[in-house]
Amino acid sequence: MFDFFKKKNPEIEEFTVEEKEEKVADEISQMQSGEEEANDTSLGEIVEDGEERIDLVEENPIDLEVQSDEEEKTGFFSKIKKGLTKTRKQFTSNLKNLFTSNVKIDDDLYEELEEILISADIGMTSTIEIVEELKDEIKARSIKDPNEIYPVLKEIMANKLKENNLDNKLKLEKGKLSVILVIGVNGVGKTTTIGKLAYKLKNEGKNVMLAAADTFRAAAIDQLGERASRADIEMISHKEGADPSAVIFDAIKSARAKNVDVLICDTAGRLHNKKNLMKELEKINKTIDTHAKEALRDNLLILDATTGQNALSQLREFKNVTDITGLILTKLDGTAKGGVIYPLQLELNVPVKYIGVGEGIDDIEEFDPDSFVEAIF
Repeated sequence: MFDFFKKKNPEIEEFTVEEKEEKVADEISQMQSGEEEANDTSLGEIVEDGEERIDLVEENPIDLEVQSDEEEKTGFFSKIKKGLTKTRKQFTSNLKNLFTSNVKIDDDLYEELEEILISADIGMTSTIEIVEELKDEIKARSIKDPNEIYPVLKEIMANKLKENNLDNKLKLEKGKLSVILVIGVNGVGKTTTIGKLAYKLKNEGKNVMLAAADTFRAAAIDQLGERASRADIEMISHKEGADPSAVIFDAIKSARAKNVDVLICDTAGRLHNKKNLMKELEKINKTIDTHAKEALRDNLLILDATTGQNALSQLREFKNVTDITGLILTKLDGTAKGGVIYPLQLELNVPVKYIGVGEGIDDIEEFDPDSFVEAIF
């Protein structure tokens, strides 16, 4: 013990034996006093000190559990909010500049509002519908202060998405095969999205299988196979150039034999002006209808949010050849025009089932109208 304090305090050599012993005793007393003070630290003092608060949480499993629950509640919204940063910066800054106490509630204000909504790719038809409803609400509520318009607009925009997005869940049922046909033009992130969706469903406890029916594009099978390997999910494939319908047929047969819950079928990146490819899509649908009659079905169209109004023309074309049951909107984190989600639902009445908000394998979220509107506002 004495040697320890000697190293800590070299000057101790200058004292007599009695003085040395007294100094060591004082050092021990100070150490014990410090430990008692640390044990008596109040919760308020610990909270103010970030490092101490971490120690407290680690020692208290109840506090840790509460913190985890809170993180889970905020994690979903935080991810969407981060993904919609570009849309929010342009959209909300313009709105806040518009709704100030210095402006009048008149036709000029409504015209400026229409310009802001259209610039966010909400579309002319949807914009007019939203603004007309806003006018009615302002009149009904006798609103005189422009500052009060902002929350009313937010409420209307959330309700619009809810009205047209009631059936936005995948058709999944325990003990029954679900077949998800994934469609989309080249470049929308289709293969990546399939990997994300498969990973998400597997983590939810589903037995998932992939079918590589995009046999036209070079390396498409390898790319999907890489994502299947990362998620440890089985994939059924043929050689490049094979008949896509034959791949689907074999995948259905294998899925039944192995009690698969969800079969996700990739398809070629079809350009909407390629009639021969559209006919191939019809053939695939017939194969599924014939050999998986009892299966639950979803036809999901992948759309790139950065393409804006072109996404509407793609949806219109694909609806002509197949029943599109839902949309997955990708690359929302890369555009300031996330408002394209409105015309897709208000004008074409197809629900958005998932949105992509990042590059990670878990950056895909079930679409929730309230969270989406809250994030852009």
